[in-house]
Amino acid sequence: MGDFYQNGIITTLHNLSRRPVEAIEEELHRFSKTRPMSLILPSLYSELQGEALPNIVNELRGATYLNEVVIGLDRASEEEYRKALKFFSVLPQHHRVLWNEGPRLQAIDKTLQKEGLAPMELGKGRNVWYCMGYTLASGRAQSVALHDCDIVTYERGLLARLIYPVANPNFNYEFCKGYYARVANGKINGRVSRLLVTPLIRALKKVFGSLDYLEYLDSYRYPLAGEFSFRLDVLNDIRIPSDWGLEIGVLSEVKRNYATNRLCQVDIADVYDHKHQNLSEADDSGGLSKMSIDISKALFRKLATNGVVFNAETFRTIKASYFRIALDFVETYRNDAIINGLNFDIHSEEKAVELFTQNIVKAGHQFLERPMEKPFIPSWNRVASAIPDIFEQIKTAVELDHEEFSQS
Repeated sequence: MGDFYQNGIITTLHNLSRRPVEAIEEELHRFSKTRPMSLILPSLYSELQGEALPNIVNELRGATYLNEVVIGLDRASEEEYRKALKFFSVLPQHHRVLWNEGPRLQAIDKTLQKEGLAPMELGKGRNVWYCMGYTLASGRAQSVALHDCDIVTYERGLLARLIYPVANPNFNYEFCKGYYARVANGKINGRVSRLLVTPLIRALKKVFGSLDYLEYLDSYRYPLAGEFSFRLDVLNDIRIPSDWGLEIGVLSEVKRNYATNRLCQVDIADVYDHKHQNLSEADDSGGLSKMSIDISKALFRKLATNGVVFNAETFRTIKASYFRIALDFVETYRNDAIINGLNFDIHSEEKAVELFTQNIVKAGHQFLERPMEKPFIPSWNRVASAIPDIFEQIKTAVELDHEEFSQS
């Protein structure tokens, strides 16, 4: 059973009673009459063939309070898109699959590129952004949840707890972040969150003092969780990164747009595991290595927008402070693993810390060398201002794809 401690400056909603999912879903059905709900699933075609997504779809068949499921499909040919339509056709809810590589959505992407409004980088951020655009276009939801498609421990109770805080009309939350303990197969996972993000935030607090933005980020128990929910109006103004900085970028944007009493985090699972990335020590264009660089840059950019000045000496100081704090965290997690009877590999943990230390410096150099880099995808408000019928274009393209390719 979790504790009930409220840490930081945002509300934490705990799982104190192991309430049956059916009881939560009964309430969600009532809420759906005034706040219809939608789920966004950013997916790769390859995930349809894995072990996680078939189980997720099977579990979602019981989430009948959902009014809509929006699936963003990346890296799919025409034949694979047809297979995806068949794969998701078992869902009882109204659902649409966005074929991001299809000619209709590609044509819209080219139109946006001409206006400088399209995402510059392929990846989850771009996929999520187009799903958000379609959700705004469809108009079927007032509350929206989003989670990954590689969760191998998925149960539909995760979704029910995730969307509840923004679906309950008696709550005033605009945004909710999921959290959980990343423990599976007898060991503690979640290296990037445990050994990069939290130690780096603590190092930045040490170097720059107690900034409101850093205290805010430090309030989240799992800032890199890919599961969050929000009220529909959040989608209009949010600007998100297209790279691995997506989660940090989303947290930063909702902090900029809303008071912290409109934001919360919720315990959504006792057990959570998903696809693991390689450390990729020899290649910083992939794996946890690229992830650590993207996340570090996202943090530096947001601090700069808060008036923090960086130079080469600053990054050397951050690196030294981070390294010492991260090694202390390795010792902390080792002891946590021992008392819980879990395995813990000190060597691989410290190798990760050494790689993250190098990549913090790399991220700092890239930040200084490319001051005009545009890391954020424009908000949908801006896109709609430039192209007033953009939502109608997206909705029409998705409906035509669905009609044409779901026939066979």
